[in-house]
Amino acid sequence: MQFTGTDRYVAPPDLAMAVNAAVTLERPLLVKGEPGTGKTELARQIAASLDLPIIEWHVKSTTKAQNGLYEYDAVSRLRDSQLGDERVHDVSNYIRKGKLWQAFEAPRKVVLLIDEIDKADIEFPNDLLQELDRMEFHVYETGETIRAAHRPVVVITSNNEKDLPDAFLRRCFFHYIRFPDADTLRAIVDVHYPGLKRGLLDQALHQFFDLRDTPGLRKKPSTSELLDWLKLILAEDLAPEDLHREPHTMLPRLHGALLKNEQDVALFEKLAFMARRQR
Repeated sequence: MQFTGTDRYVAPPDLAMAVNAAVTLERPLLVKGEPGTGKTELARQIAASLDLPIIEWHVKSTTKAQNGLYEYDAVSRLRDSQLGDERVHDVSNYIRKGKLWQAFEAPRKVVLLIDEIDKADIEFPNDLLQELDRMEFHVYETGETIRAAHRPVVVITSNNEKDLPDAFLRRCFFHYIRFPDADTLRAIVDVHYPGLKRGLLDQALHQFFDLRDTPGLRKKPSTSELLDWLKLILAEDLAPEDLHREPHTMLPRLHGALLKNEQDVALFEKLAFMARRQR
């Protein structure tokens, strides 16, 4: 089982090596990087490349590790007991399987995505240590132990919003997805928009990298935002010369696809004002 990327996902050699190393070691692959660099999509493309089903667990600020194992619905059981429902005699009727349980009992190997783990409480990763290490957990209400029939390929993503515990990091194979260079970005664009005119792409990438390199920018535009911008450029049928920045604002055409907060828009307007004063 070797991952080399797919026809929909350009995987640089270091990323492909990280994926294959994690699969060989049977350890979770912890992927960090800027938002929009394709971390979540990586898990989906690993599944597609290796011909495996994927189970996705999208973590929120309120998510607890227990949610990934199972949840016991005591309220429904109490209600059913008051109504005389026969289901109350079997506690398993009130056990809701989490994403880890689903991955563990799958009839074949699966890819398990734990997406944006850094959104949850700091104890969340520690609470999953044993389950991810031993690939099993105990269900106290029924007394059974759930063991993975086939060890899943675990991909964990993080936007680096908070530090993860050392004990958790020790159990993972780590990879940081660096922002792609110009050649890799061209390859990514070619996957999504094959046949894009060279002159238009050259000008778009020039404007994009110039925008990213602006000092003081709070949120640099990402790969996904570049692809959105190119989609709008194609929809508007713009020519390369149409992509030059507006002189009175220093903003590119359709900048709302690239800049996502008012502070960054104001920054370029300020730069344009300062440039006019220096003339």
